[in-house]
Amino acid sequence: MDAIRIVTNKLREHSRLSSEDIAEIKSLNFSLRELTDHEDLIRQGDEPDRSVVVISGWMARYHLLPSGARQYLSFHMPGDWPDAQALFLDRMDHAVCAVGPASVASIQHKDLIRSLTRRPAVGFAIWRETLIDAAIFREAITNNSARGKPARMAHLFCELFYRARTLGHARDDQLQLPVSLIQLGEALGMAIATVNRTLVELRASRAADFRSGTLMVHNWGRLCAIGEFDPVYLHLKKQR
Repeated sequence: MDAIRIVTNKLREHSRLSSEDIAEIKSLNFSLRELTDHEDLIRQGDEPDRSVVVISGWMARYHLLPSGARQYLSFHMPGDWPDAQALFLDRMDHAVCAVGPASVASIQHKDLIRSLTRRPAVGFAIWRETLIDAAIFREAITNNSARGKPARMAHLFCELFYRARTLGHARDDQLQLPVSLIQLGEALGMAIATVNRTLVELRASRAADFRSGTLMVHNWGRLCAIGEFDPVYLHLKKQR
């Protein structure tokens, strides 16, 4: 089953799993669900009884403000657990939605807890997922508050491209990233006009370009330099 392969491949990128741990993951009952673009998987205030793994497409975490505005917090690709915190928290303080069509595999919390009891290493791996998420959140706070606009955008592109390359989701120097310019602005704290001006600056640097849902990295070293990107906070193995 693709869900099992995707889950184990992702967890192995940052955690050691024995053959017994893999067997435990294979014993879990995954339920597949298809999502349409912008469809919410979880809403703020929900009390979920299951967690999900992204199988295809992209998901995003966001805060919904009283005005209706959104602040995107992070983007998630196949293998990610965008609501792993739900296993440890009673109520969701943010929402998770699809970015373009996506599919997820859900696992009931009661089944996960039984597995974590039998194979603690699996629990540590899932816990490490939440810790890496926290590191990404910390970096995003620094990125949006302390870096200039070109560096801010370059850093986000570096992070997504690095994660995708590590997990085998990027092809050559391109990444299919179905994020609109409005969503990009809502993630980076930029107005749409500022997003467009910043993209023009990145194109002029010949480091990267983003058009019609495709991120093209022309010069990885230059893009990392502009974004002040150091992947150590992602705690992943080196790219293949």
